[in-house]
Amino acid sequence: MTTAPNVIIDPVTRIEGHLRIQAFAEPDGRGGGVIRRPGLCAATMVRGVERILQGRDPRDAWAFTQRICGVCTVVHGVTSVRAVEHAIGIKVPRNADYIRNMMIGAQYVHDHVMHFYHLHALDWVDVASALRANPAATARLAQENNPGFKADSGALPNAAYFQGVLNRLTGAAGGGQLGLFGNGYWGHPGYRLTSEENLLLLSHYIEALAWAREVVKLHAIFGGKDPHPNLVVGGMPCTLSSNPGRVSEDAGGTSLNNAGFAVIRTAIARMQAFVDQVYLPDLLLLAKRYPEWAGYGATAGNFLCYGEFPDPALVKTEFIDGAGDYPAGYIFPRGVIWAGSHDRLAAFDPALVTENVAHAWYRGSATGVHPSVGSTELNYTGPAADGGSGYMLQEQGRYSWIKSPRYNGQPMEVGPLAHILTMHARGTLPTDTLVRGYVRKYWTNPKSAGGLGLTFAQLNSTLGRVFCRMLETKILADQMSVWYQGYHKGRAGPYWNSKAFTRLREPASWPNAVGVGFTEAPRGALGHWVTIDPGSGKIENYQCVVASQWNAGPRDAGATAGPYERALVGLVLADVARPLEVLRTIHSFDPCIGCAVHIADPDGRALVQVDVRHAAGSGSLV
Repeated sequence: MTTAPNVIIDPVTRIEGHLRIQAFAEPDGRGGGVIRRPGLCAATMVRGVERILQGRDPRDAWAFTQRICGVCTVVHGVTSVRAVEHAIGIKVPRNADYIRNMMIGAQYVHDHVMHFYHLHALDWVDVASALRANPAATARLAQENNPGFKADSGALPNAAYFQGVLNRLTGAAGGGQLGLFGNGYWGHPGYRLTSEENLLLLSHYIEALAWAREVVKLHAIFGGKDPHPNLVVGGMPCTLSSNPGRVSEDAGGTSLNNAGFAVIRTAIARMQAFVDQVYLPDLLLLAKRYPEWAGYGATAGNFLCYGEFPDPALVKTEFIDGAGDYPAGYIFPRGVIWAGSHDRLAAFDPALVTENVAHAWYRGSATGVHPSVGSTELNYTGPAADGGSGYMLQEQGRYSWIKSPRYNGQPMEVGPLAHILTMHARGTLPTDTLVRGYVRKYWTNPKSAGGLGLTFAQLNSTLGRVFCRMLETKILADQMSVWYQGYHKGRAGPYWNSKAFTRLREPASWPNAVGVGFTEAPRGALGHWVTIDPGSGKIENYQCVVASQWNAGPRDAGATAGPYERALVGLVLADVARPLEVLRTIHSFDPCIGCAVHIADPDGRALVQVDVRHAAGSGSLV
């Protein structure tokens, strides 16, 4: 029997960045097969932001790190300012935490809804089947599945509305202009929704586009623009209008006025309404049609969460590290869950995080070093040729531009599944109680009671990952109004800590310090480590360990597969030539390879040079 990979997807589309998946499926004699061992996951472009930051003012780092990715923009910026704040001992005001929570929370809600409809839904929704739908029957289905939801036009969707959606799809298909719907595995035997269910979800694909344009305004109000809103070390760059009266949206300059508050309230209300009326019921509809996917896509069962959404109102105190210098509670608790112990939340020790490069194209330690002393030195050795028929990744060699993060030497899954499991294990906050209730109501309740009738252990699966993403979106959409009220009540309080501001003015006087910023991005644990030179006040070393590194990293020095690679084990493919099942599992992680890498040409030469000038002088971003 041949051992050559017979499942190759390159590139994996509907993700951020470039990703290659290679696996071997044992043939079943009917065109299908079973994947019985971990596959190979390779990022095919290289990241160099850490080197760009060396020698720069640490207060500027957030502006560069946001450009790591155009999707994960806010979280990289916040993580960067947190790293610098930690290095120099800055504690931000309560209002700044509320604003950051709302900005990160808005990114979660926006990102997860867009992922479900625009990146992942087409793994479950058959566009070709939707072309055969009956618009009147689809309207009746909408009334049952999404009662009360009004389209962007303001009207309840009826038969005429769905006929319009059908006409658009039919016209695109007939003209050969399916665009984003092109090159799918339409008609694949793995699709199970009815024609009307397919048309309903495709209509929500379209509606989500208009919805996304509105809710993202919150970032522009607080940060001046989106993507890449403005941030600042020590707080937030928002000013409040001194005009207490009613003002128009374009009056009062760039300060936050009553019109801005109205936009924020409207954006939050639209988030909550779409999640409740569309995302949640659509996800449950899909889950009921594909319950067997709770049996595929499991990782090793180790989960990590750095903690996110600090709330001064929480009684419980948690800390950013052992020094205890960040006294705020977290909606997503910091902690670790080990395989076989999903009811126990173990303490997180930042010293146990390492990166190794045994199978990645970098110089460094094969067994792993802490990110604070890590480096980003390219060492491309190239994939081995396959007799001229195309290159193949070699399991024994280097095959990816992503390093392999480990915690206490073990691969860890991060992201929505980790968030929900850690909240469920903690069980002490009102949000934890909600999580436990939602898991019982929707996941473990028998089908006769409206649930899916699945076990708690089955959350570690492709379907469980998708379900937990929806669940945390629901939690955060509701929490947004809580943070808004907390900020709105305290917005007249002191905004800057004067001592902190004085220290920020003199970076050359800062001590030799290593800081770490932790954030839970929509895709999971995100950490930035910064070392500041005491003589110049400039960045001496900077390292990012991002969520998609944790999940998409290659094998480590012990040949242990990363979460993506491990999750492929056990997948049953109906058609090896059209590996839809592989896409379902990989997309369930919501890959963001752009966060793990950046672009260079095959010879390692930079593709662009940008001159960037800042307060301390000028430099070149290469």
